[in-house]
Amino acid sequence: MYSNSLERLRRIMNELREECPWDRKQTIQTLRQQTLEEVYELADAITDENYTGIKEELGDLLLHIVFYSKIGEEKGSFTLDDVIEGVCNKLVSRHPHIYSSVKVEDEEDVKRNWEAIKMKEGKKSVLSGLPPSLPALMKALRLQGKTKQVGFEWENTAQVQEKVDEEITELYEAVAGGDPAEIEEEMGDVLFSLINYARFINVDPEQALEKTNKKFIRRFQYIEEKAREQGADLQQMTLEQMDALWNEAKKQE
Repeated sequence: MYSNSLERLRRIMNELREECPWDRKQTIQTLRQQTLEEVYELADAITDENYTGIKEELGDLLLHIVFYSKIGEEKGSFTLDDVIEGVCNKLVSRHPHIYSSVKVEDEEDVKRNWEAIKMKEGKKSVLSGLPPSLPALMKALRLQGKTKQVGFEWENTAQVQEKVDEEITELYEAVAGGDPAEIEEEMGDVLFSLINYARFINVDPEQALEKTNKKFIRRFQYIEEKAREQGADLQQMTLEQMDALWNEAKKQE
């Protein structure tokens, strides 16, 4: 079934590439932004645990993979089969505890082995492989996860909490000092330490922040709706009036 579905998608892609003016015109550069949008739409569906949405967005992302592979084939660079074989070979190589005689105790051993194998493959730094354009919050989380695999890690959550407190104190001191560059640097340190703390308490900081964003949107739109019902101009309302509506929104959740 899976093979037939994939072959059908490849056949459709070939037909579109030959017969559709829009599809013929696309390049890896024109597809790039669309691919990013599809990834973010998938991320939204995952955050909402919308499995119907996840299924649809995975299909859109798969289409992009097939599309890039078709262009790669036209350029004589690679095919979809090359892509699939490449990732299969990588998975086998990086899971020697499954496909060879290496022994592991837990998932942390697996992660350490993964990073060690990548270094043997020619990586010059444990931090290699992170895209420069990766969003800063996600990049911070990945940086911390990678350096953890070589032992650059706090011993317990209490130490990380102490570091958060230290960084917040330094931020307040910088704000009092009034130097914009120092304030920015200390704010970055606070955010980095909070992401580290989230990692220690097993919270995905990206997902946690996005859920708070959605909550904020939902509550503020409630304020807007109630203001319209009351014939009030939002810009003329006092903070106390808006805060009262905010609290109403909270009670309804």
